[in-house]
Amino acid sequence: MVTPTSATGAPAAPTRAATPREADNLRLLRARDAIDRAYAEPLDIAALAAVAHVSPSYLIRAFKAAFGETPHRYLQRRRIERAMALLRETATPVTEVSLAVGFQSLGTFSRTFRDIVGASPTTYRRTAAPLLAPGCFTRAWTRPATRPAAPL
Repeated sequence: MVTPTSATGAPAAPTRAATPREADNLRLLRARDAIDRAYAEPLDIAALAAVAHVSPSYLIRAFKAAFGETPHRYLQRRRIERAMALLRETATPVTEVSLAVGFQSLGTFSRTFRDIVGASPTTYRRTAAPLLAPGCFTRAWTRPATRPAAPL
């Protein structure tokens, strides 16, 4: 009988099958990673569901349960987070920033930016100073907060 070994030649640790919950979480992380990687590209629920190997309706429900917001809202926040950095650190016109982060319309970008950040892109640019801290701290400090949905 041959014993599996690791790259170093030591016996490999026994592997176990992922529980259904772990497998589910890995699928959702795959979808979230796809959003993080390709936030500026046109993404839709069907494409994300295909990445995660689940149905679109299941992806929406499970993603919201796991991360507290729908995949679409997560995508919007990721785009706005990147736009905030571009507005803070460059002199790129707002229209070009909106296109660079994946919005097709300046109006949609401005409305979404105002909803998430609480100020228009132009006002944000005027009042935000470049942060002189390591990138990991800057991203944590400037990450847009998730706001609860308005009651119906």
